[in-house]
Amino acid sequence: MPPLSAPPAPVSSRHHSERLEGVERRGHVLGSLVALTKPRLSTLSVMTAVVAYAAARPPWDWSQALGMVVGTGMAAGGALTLNQWYERDTDCIMERTRDRPLPDGQVTPALALASGMGLSILGTLLLGVGVNMLSAVLAAATIVSYVWIYTPLKHRTRWATEVGAIPGALPPLLGWAAAEGTITTLGWVLFAVLLFWQMPHFFAIGWVYREDYRAAGFPLLPVVDPSGFATAAWSLAHALALLVVSLVPWWLGLAGAVYGIGALVGGLGFAGLAVMFFGSRGVLARTRAARWLFAGSLLYLPVVFTCLLIDRLA
Repeated sequence: MPPLSAPPAPVSSRHHSERLEGVERRGHVLGSLVALTKPRLSTLSVMTAVVAYAAARPPWDWSQALGMVVGTGMAAGGALTLNQWYERDTDCIMERTRDRPLPDGQVTPALALASGMGLSILGTLLLGVGVNMLSAVLAAATIVSYVWIYTPLKHRTRWATEVGAIPGALPPLLGWAAAEGTITTLGWVLFAVLLFWQMPHFFAIGWVYREDYRAAGFPLLPVVDPSGFATAAWSLAHALALLVVSLVPWWLGLAGAVYGIGALVGGLGFAGLAVMFFGSRGVLARTRAARWLFAGSLLYLPVVFTCLLIDRLA
């Protein structure tokens, strides 16, 4: 007896299945495009801008605040997408990045470029039309300096991290500009806080993943510093500078005791972890200390910025 075979699926069932597959493919591509924006980093940019906006205590305007949040998020997501488009070849080499959407083939480079450019332009336009021109200019400066200055420099010089810290610290200025239309002392202090915070944060990551960066050809400080002494010393110097700068609002009377105590305790704790990183001996011990420093950096900003908001809005 010949083997039984299943009857062919009805035409309508085949069409239904094809439609479902099309929806799944579109959903997969959309999810990959969202992943290119690095939602956690984009959210950090938005939250630092929101903290600055709220700390400026403007007359509350929900439409302006919403425009600032959405515009900042789109501009940040666009810049991060363009960064991954630019680095798609080196991301294929590094173990920690080879599963990203572009190296993994989830989206095409052309689509990623179009998405990054579209988000960057729309976010900047939204800030210019819905908020003010200064915030739009700062968003454009962030995108240009991050994508077209910092990203290429990563392949050329160990000073790229210091250069990249500048666009990384611009979101608080953007938030302050959105609130006041100008930038006053506390806005610049928040810029400096984020600027100095980034260095220990990124040097700790760089030390842990230095072999990945070396394989990709990035001559960053942790790569060209075999012992880690210079990396740790530079991290400690920035952590101490962060401690001093973070106390400026308290000294100037721009914030009260809640913020002052939070900045002092948080800064001393962060500096203490940097001291551990600096004082460690041997590659394994330094790597463990770098992981602690990185974890501390993730705790520092929420604690200090929450204290600032409590103090300014109380």
